[in-house]
Amino acid sequence: MSNDKKTLKQRLTSMQYHVTQEDGTEPPYENEYYNNKEAGLYVDVVSGEALFTTNEQYDAGCGWPSFTKPLSELNEKFDSRYGMRRTEVRSKEADSHLGHVFEDGIPSEGGLRYCINSAALRFIPVKDLEKEGYGEYLKYFK
Repeated sequence: MSNDKKTLKQRLTSMQYHVTQEDGTEPPYENEYYNNKEAGLYVDVVSGEALFTTNEQYDAGCGWPSFTKPLSELNEKFDSRYGMRRTEVRSKEADSHLGHVFEDGIPSEGGLRYCINSAALRFIPVKDLEKEGYGEYLKYFK
């Protein structure tokens, strides 16, 4: 699957492209997964890289999907846009902008809150993991 800009513009929705390729942010509470209750896996909408499971998802009250930790290390980058000092998180494989990580998460879970744009994610329910080629992640839901 090609990830050049032209192909991505055709393959992704305008919001997915804006978020992942132009470092955008979708509106809070008006996104697909902020309130997801179904068990499953979130992958990078661009590359398919496995990023988070719903086991680490929680309602942080911010209007975006929030997680206590990713499945593996993400790329981090200092972000001073809009007069803020934050840490941006990006996927490893496609370098997609995902969102930001903050230090105001659940203390007993390490204190980090990964605040992620739904538009950067594709959700795969547990029942579809094997069929979608992500059977190795079933172990997180036993």
